[in-house]
Amino acid sequence: MSIKNVGKGLGRWAAVCGLVFGVLCLAGCRSQPHGPQLAEPPGGGATTSAGAAVTNSSALEPEVLRIGDSLTVSFIDTPNPIPAFQEKIKEDGTITLALNQVFKADGKTRGELEKEIRLFYVPDYFKQLTVTVTPDVSTRWYYVDGEVKAPNRQVYNSRITVLKAIASVGGFTDFANKKKVRLARVDGRTQTVNCVKALDNPSLDLEIYPGDKIHVPRKIW
Repeated sequence: MSIKNVGKGLGRWAAVCGLVFGVLCLAGCRSQPHGPQLAEPPGGGATTSAGAAVTNSSALEPEVLRIGDSLTVSFIDTPNPIPAFQEKIKEDGTITLALNQVFKADGKTRGELEKEIRLFYVPDYFKQLTVTVTPDVSTRWYYVDGEVKAPNRQVYNSRITVLKAIASVGGFTDFANKKKVRLARVDGRTQTVNCVKALDNPSLDLEIYPGDKIHVPRKIW
């Protein structure tokens, strides 16, 4: 093969390689998204098409009031000062305020209860009124003792039943009498829960409230 033919062959090969390289570069450029990249929101949350994080709505739900909560209800902006009311939400879910008016508090948020109270007194009794409901967070506890693995008080932060409360302190010991668990209510009443039957019949698994105390007795051999 002459040197001239070899040169022509190398030239053609270089042209082919250049063409392939150009095509690959063009494809790579097109595969890159235009504009700045958006990082995934912390916690793996979803994003909208605009890149805004979508927050789990349940995390933003306001805390509701429950039976047994101690509340301070203040009436502000009245012509004459009115002492604040110190009320505990009774077993029927109510509190009693000025003029012996009863309000349903259990299951409502602070804002909902404040609005309901104000609508009752304004404008029939007051032209101006600001209502403030303040829960006493120190009362939001329940207590479990006796034959459980880690007897202690626990923070009451959501609705809970006897079985779940016992599970929150590690469960029963081997010596527990599961059929005669005593539930002492904040209003002084006492109820007995058969936790063996409650496992199969959820209606027997009583709900507890802030301030309630669960005592698991020891078996009598």
